[in-house]
Amino acid sequence: MESALASATAIGDQRQKIEQYKLILSSVLSSPDIGQAKRFIDHMVSDDVPLVVSRQLLQMFAQELGRLEVDAQKEVAHYALTQIQPRVVSFEEQVLIIREKLAELYESEEQWSKAAQMLSGIDLDSGIRVLDDTYKLSKCVKIACLYLEDDDAINAEAFINKASFLLVNTSQHEVLNLQYKVCYARILDLKRKFLEAALRYYDISQIEKRQIGDEEIDEDALEQALSAAVTCTILAAAGPQRSRVLATLYKDERCSKLKIYPILQKVYLERILRKPEIDAFVKELKAHQKALLPDNFTVLDRAMIEHNLLSASKLYTNISFEELGNLLGIAPQQAEKIASRMIYEDRMRGSIDQVEAVIHFEDDTEELQQWDDQIVGLCQALNDILDTMTSKGIVVPV
Repeated sequence: MESALASATAIGDQRQKIEQYKLILSSVLSSPDIGQAKRFIDHMVSDDVPLVVSRQLLQMFAQELGRLEVDAQKEVAHYALTQIQPRVVSFEEQVLIIREKLAELYESEEQWSKAAQMLSGIDLDSGIRVLDDTYKLSKCVKIACLYLEDDDAINAEAFINKASFLLVNTSQHEVLNLQYKVCYARILDLKRKFLEAALRYYDISQIEKRQIGDEEIDEDALEQALSAAVTCTILAAAGPQRSRVLATLYKDERCSKLKIYPILQKVYLERILRKPEIDAFVKELKAHQKALLPDNFTVLDRAMIEHNLLSASKLYTNISFEELGNLLGIAPQQAEKIASRMIYEDRMRGSIDQVEAVIHFEDDTEELQQWDDQIVGLCQALNDILDTMTSKGIVVPV
């Protein structure tokens, strides 16, 4: 190897030099000896080889990495990245190819985070190479998707945020935009921003096109998005906003075909959910949707307790802490604490009498009736004005 490299270095004609290096590279890639590959890399990044030659040979080396055994590929590729690093500005294209090859390798082994880390090392904002926004968007979305495979919402969000700035100039790429929307919805879901996630999932489920670029959208994928929207809405914090989204989903005919429709129906109709119904629902949840919270309730427990509490407020005028605790299946002190938070956050109407240990629920029927009366009064006043105009001979277009 040493004599072959020295011989190639001594050749004066650049074309012959390149051809000689190609022969050496071919033998290196055919050899099981990783040491030869490392020696070849060391030589290519040294000052003994003109930059125009080393760039071409290292690019060929990166493209042909697949000829090595899997373990050899990893070791040699990582070694190459380390050796090139001091001169990375001169070999950005070669580094990009090596990182993409390694990422594909890790992805095939389902080492999602490692694949994402490898792609994230690509300099997308380089001043040397000009990368179009479509390429940048595809990489950001790909990295986010890889991190999501390991439920890493924090790193995924960092790259999906970068992608959001590129959407303006890449709106014509429908496939990438759809992948972005799916990633964003999954991130919101993982971060337990369930109501926002539900709206994103529901938006995806309403896609009318069945062919977007080379991607074919099947009914199962849309049904999964709709089901995810229902699940996230049920898990969201009980309150007026959740009620509006529940109404939208309940009125969507597609939801009646979902496996989780029975619990959607009960939640929408503000009926108290019993343990068997909750146990059936929990089987449909993902791990992060069953995670334990700091107050020792799971995400599902919190959602179900708040829902049942809101349902109770529609049934009772008032209720003691002890009775409410029995109804919700929790301690009276916990019931008081959850109720006070919901009232404070304006997600439930009522007041708490701590002396009597009673919660008083407020009915909003009177306010709704006042609103209806105001609308009737306005319509009547408008009708009187039109009648007056007509009696004076003024033509009123209807």
